[in-house]
Amino acid sequence: MARIRLEIPEALPFATELVVRVGDLNYGNHLGNDALLALLQEARLEFLATLGYSEMSLGGHGLIMADAAVVYKAQAFRGDRLRIAVGSGDFSGSGFDLLYRVTHAGTGAPVALAKTGMVLFDYEAKRPVRLSDEIRRRLGGASQDQRANDP
Repeated sequence: MARIRLEIPEALPFATELVVRVGDLNYGNHLGNDALLALLQEARLEFLATLGYSEMSLGGHGLIMADAAVVYKAQAFRGDRLRIAVGSGDFSGSGFDLLYRVTHAGTGAPVALAKTGMVLFDYEAKRPVRLSDEIRRRLGGASQDQRANDP
């Protein structure tokens, strides 16, 4: 069986902590696939908010998810506090990847690596929109400390 391989940098510019809730569990009594994607979305929303953006307001347009990939490293259970680090990369004309590293907050033990392919999208015209240099700069190359000092 061919396995997905994700190259996620050790250092990502943003991190948040979220707790696995009872509704996040599947029949195996551990964190479910769908619930992990929801936790990644929450982390994504928090990351974007630190930049003054949201999923529906990024330079006047919204984001739409083009793809998602997850590589599981361990199970997570109800009550586990997860640290989700987020960063960006692989910019193209209208899209980019958001990268995630999920670990147990207390121990740092890996839980999952993930990536979501995001596209800047005009929901009225129902078409992708080219990323501006400003969006690329704010999401990309600068460290979080540098971003905090941006005008």
